[in-house]
Amino acid sequence: MGAGLLGFVILLGIAFVLIVAVIGIYNTLVRLRNQVDNAWSQIDVQLKRRHDLIPNLVETAKGYMQHERQTFEAITQARSQAVGAKSVAEASRAEGALTEALSKFMLVVENYPELKANQNFLSLQETLTSTENKIAFARQGYNDQVLFYNNKIQMFPSNIIAGMFNFKSRDYFEVANEAERSVPTVKF
Repeated sequence: MGAGLLGFVILLGIAFVLIVAVIGIYNTLVRLRNQVDNAWSQIDVQLKRRHDLIPNLVETAKGYMQHERQTFEAITQARSQAVGAKSVAEASRAEGALTEALSKFMLVVENYPELKANQNFLSLQETLTSTENKIAFARQGYNDQVLFYNNKIQMFPSNIIAGMFNFKSRDYFEVANEAERSVPTVKF
């Protein structure tokens, strides 16, 4: 009777340790998933700020750039797609297209010295540049959180718990256009 009771106590102890381990892994996965969601919300705030600045920038430029309708339409369309993005992958592609449209817009602005001297335009341009920097910083933080989370749900033994509770890997918010990836060439 003593050996049977000892065996039962050992099994009970093992079950308790396993339950505590499962709870600990589950809570870690939930914490990491919430950190990913929080990091995305930081990007989302900056993207909304960017989307709100663009119409003001375009409106300020329209008075000076009478013959650039195609440029304005490209920015408006890219902004609409970016605002309507539903997933990280969609947002990544749409924001890449918007960045490309803004880059082309800024190149066209170079042909209008009176616009470049406009104080309102300069202020909007500076705010947009600051926002772009904040987006890049937030993107780095988000991608770091996604890396931690994805590693945790793919590594043993937490991958077993992740599979049991349907934790899914998350997409990175990647640079989607070649203009941002390439190093600009400087010519003298």
